[in-house]
Amino acid sequence: MDSTDIIHEFGTHEEWNESFYFNFYDRGQDICGFMRIGLKPNKKEKSVFCFLMMPDGNVFGVKDQAVMENSDLEVAGLKFSKLEDDKKWRLEFEGELPKAVKDGEKEKVTFDLTFTALNDVFDYRESVSGEKEKIASSVASEHLEQFGKIAGKLSLGGKVYDVTAMGERDHSWGVRDWTAPRMWVWITAQFDEGFAFNLTKLFMDRGEVDAGFIYLDGKSVPIIRADIVTEYNRDGSPNTVYMALHDKDGDVHGAKAVIKHKVALPFMGKDDKVQSLMHECLAKFTIDDDVGYGIVEYLIRK
Repeated sequence: MDSTDIIHEFGTHEEWNESFYFNFYDRGQDICGFMRIGLKPNKKEKSVFCFLMMPDGNVFGVKDQAVMENSDLEVAGLKFSKLEDDKKWRLEFEGELPKAVKDGEKEKVTFDLTFTALNDVFDYRESVSGEKEKIASSVASEHLEQFGKIAGKLSLGGKVYDVTAMGERDHSWGVRDWTAPRMWVWITAQFDEGFAFNLTKLFMDRGEVDAGFIYLDGKSVPIIRADIVTEYNRDGSPNTVYMALHDKDGDVHGAKAVIKHKVALPFMGKDDKVQSLMHECLAKFTIDDDVGYGIVEYLIRK
């Protein structure tokens, strides 16, 4: 298989986008991080977000954009470097991150982390085809997922942490209109190095699209349908998520996610008003007697 870890030939749509995303959770130290670099060449724009959820409850992070002068995966102090095709990445940051809930209060942050994959790259086309593929085309026509382990150093406010974590990486390219879905749900959970799952459920005006994988017994089995029931907080963010994951082999996996920490990220429409709000949440997952951790992401159109 040819490498997918490349910057692809740019499309012509204004919202054509190449996106690289990583998250991690160190359950021993209760440290969670998530970060993304997106390239929008036809708008000459690089977008970035980088957030850390710390064990004392503080959240540090930034969501920003810069002029796209090149295709390097580097913006606002955050840098992604490929070390090995479809397998290994280096994640670096150096700069200041503000507290998410206190304007003006910042901490100096550096990290140098290595992501090493634990499964082969999963292509959402294994879950979605035909009409559903067309329905999803305004969100990201090409979409790859992979889970792995993350290790390295993190320094925040002068305190140094040795990070040993698990997490997920996401690589997509094509048209990405953050305001197109009525809602999307993106979930990734790791239980151990041999058990994980990923799910995307899109709620579009033309219908619903489900995709993802469950990794068991050394292989990623495509998810073809997901039934979800969500309990929400008063602010509209998810609190508890119940899932029935139907895989391509005919098995159904019942999962529950309980939110531990969360951040809300706004996305603006062309009128510079908030059109969609993304809730990025750290969650504790259970499937039968197994316990895992990961990210629950809800993008909700206002």
